[in-house]
Amino acid sequence: MKKILNGLAVAGFVLAGALGAATAQEEHSETEPTHFPIHKPEEQSWSFAGPFGTYNKAQLQRGLKVYKEVCSACHSMELVAFRTLEGLGYSEAQVKALAAEYEATDGPNADGEMFTRPALPSDYFPSPFPNKEAAAAANNGAAPPDFSLIAKARGVERGFPLFVFDIFTQYAEGGPDYIHALLTGYEEEPPAGMEIGEGTYYNPYFIAGKSLAMAPPLSDGQVTYDDGSPETVDQYARDVAAFLMWAAEPHLEARKQTGFSVMAFMILFTGLVYLTKRKVWAGVAH
Repeated sequence: MKKILNGLAVAGFVLAGALGAATAQEEHSETEPTHFPIHKPEEQSWSFAGPFGTYNKAQLQRGLKVYKEVCSACHSMELVAFRTLEGLGYSEAQVKALAAEYEATDGPNADGEMFTRPALPSDYFPSPFPNKEAAAAANNGAAPPDFSLIAKARGVERGFPLFVFDIFTQYAEGGPDYIHALLTGYEEEPPAGMEIGEGTYYNPYFIAGKSLAMAPPLSDGQVTYDDGSPETVDQYARDVAAFLMWAAEPHLEARKQTGFSVMAFMILFTGLVYLTKRKVWAGVAH
């Protein structure tokens, strides 16, 4: 009887293991994945990474050029004012000229009607669509998101133990890493047997599914750089990702400088407190 029970127990474990393996195989099927993104973005090298990182203004200006000539056809930046572009190294006159390339809605006028005028530095990057419904109708039913905070709003969870290391390395570049991976991920082909929805495009780095409605937005030679930088999809993706990080956190450098000053003060203050304690209690028997 004991041998029979042991045999049944072993058979149960084998069956459970087989079912678990089958379930795992089903969950991690290449043709029908259930966890996204399919591939996690690779960590890129950014000038603004780390506690002492700073923005590369030349890269930010290139990223703005990519946004203007490519991304702005679908994506707005309604929280970014033209005047903040002085932080990229542009003069006041250059910012005025850049803003004047856009039209802003103003009014009402004396007749109670709204009107358009050349944008001013105090205006914000306008939306290319009058409303979200029009944006969705022009883009396969999916309204393009606003890009003002996209670099802080998008990112892939790195999981344990990476998030522990991130506390000490101050890793905060998940957004730019994701944007770069997404823009360069269209080149990968879907696995054999995977069904891609009509009007969508396979991208293994998309955070919400195996494909998305946005067509590949970049191609080699699409944007002309004046500084001789490579005119490749990879370079465009890096530059626009850096620009969007600046748009989401324009005061990053000041924040890091303030944080460093505070940490230096705390270390000095701790040392002074310790020395004071030694001085005050030096004559007291322990």
